[in-house]
Amino acid sequence: MLAGKRVVLVDDSIVRGTTSKKIVEMVRLAGAAEVHLRISSPPTTHSCFYGIDTPERGKLLAANHSIEAMAALIGADSLAFISIDGLYRALNKGDRDPVRPQYCDACFTGEYPIPLPDMTQNDTRQLSLLSETH
Repeated sequence: MLAGKRVVLVDDSIVRGTTSKKIVEMVRLAGAAEVHLRISSPPTTHSCFYGIDTPERGKLLAANHSIEAMAALIGADSLAFISIDGLYRALNKGDRDPVRPQYCDACFTGEYPIPLPDMTQNDTRQLSLLSETH
């Protein structure tokens, strides 16, 4: 069914890229001539410290590679993400207010709603909200 076809895959996000790579490989094995990937979130460039289980920043594909490099690593002919403003417009919020964002979007922007006191710019440790001592 896919033999010789140009295929556009839509996914919600790319975090490490491992799942996307496998899906693109499967579509190519099914005979697709081209595989284009479209992502319905901005690139995930920062870890979440507020309850979403994301890897440390060093393991986030978008934190370490350009979009073109990500496409090559995943094996897609092209890769595109929605912009942060496009995401806000899709939610009927207009463009993102950079002074007072309407939502927490730190995983996309790196602008955390509260300071992370035990993290520095070059620190790769994962912040935990759970106390390790009682």
